[in-house]
Amino acid sequence: MNYQTYAPHQDLASLVSCYWTLEVPASPDTQKQRIIPDGTIEMAFILGDDIKRYTSEDTYILQPRSMVLGQTIAPFYIEPTGHVNTFAIRFYPYGFANFVSVPIRSLANTETPLESLFDKTEAENLAREIVKAEETQQRIQIIETFLLDKLNNPATVDHIVSTTIDALLATKGTASIRDILKDDSSKRRQLERKFVNHIGLSPKQLGKVIRLQSALKMLLNEEGENLTHIAYESEYYDQAHFIKDFKEFTGISPKEFLGNESMQLSAAFYK
Repeated sequence: MNYQTYAPHQDLASLVSCYWTLEVPASPDTQKQRIIPDGTIEMAFILGDDIKRYTSEDTYILQPRSMVLGQTIAPFYIEPTGHVNTFAIRFYPYGFANFVSVPIRSLANTETPLESLFDKTEAENLAREIVKAEETQQRIQIIETFLLDKLNNPATVDHIVSTTIDALLATKGTASIRDILKDDSSKRRQLERKFVNHIGLSPKQLGKVIRLQSALKMLLNEEGENLTHIAYESEYYDQAHFIKDFKEFTGISPKEFLGNESMQLSAAFYK
């Protein structure tokens, strides 16, 4: 497995977290991989063989070859049908709303083909250029030209939304919305509405995902030797609270996560 990340252009750095590539050789013994929520929205281009996305234990769809993966609040399984070769753009939670006019909530828990979000000809040309490109830096240049063109008249993300996200990221998801808004109930109602429109998750859900990300990184680095310590450092009430949230977003316990073959891809993303 070869997973690489690349920094965005400085003019996109406030909206785009990174670009990433993933290559995995074809194998006769493929394993389902469980993908867990990470609080981001991603635009992805499948350059290799098709990838299955399971909708139930035994049924699946083939992911679109060029798509946007919206916010997810539950884990799901994917499985390659052969050689994996993917190029993707990972946006900050508030980032992707600057490039489309559709409500971000409509993208939640699904993969949306690019031609459903942009002009059909424009989307097809972009996908064709990405596929024809010979190496990653060329693909980055293509996608950055596309995104920067979209920002010629940039929409400013509502201040109250971006301020809340900054606070959640700075505190690794532990800041309470009440503290951020100084217990202003009118702002809280406004925030809930704008979060759904701009991000696709509620502030509470995003905070839980960000906190779990921090705990996951600690779990992988410390190999799960002290769950109480991880829970304390991540500001969960106690170990039971940590395990409950962990199971909610991954479907298994922290102990089961380590060494689980179906979690290899998710583990690689967090290391």
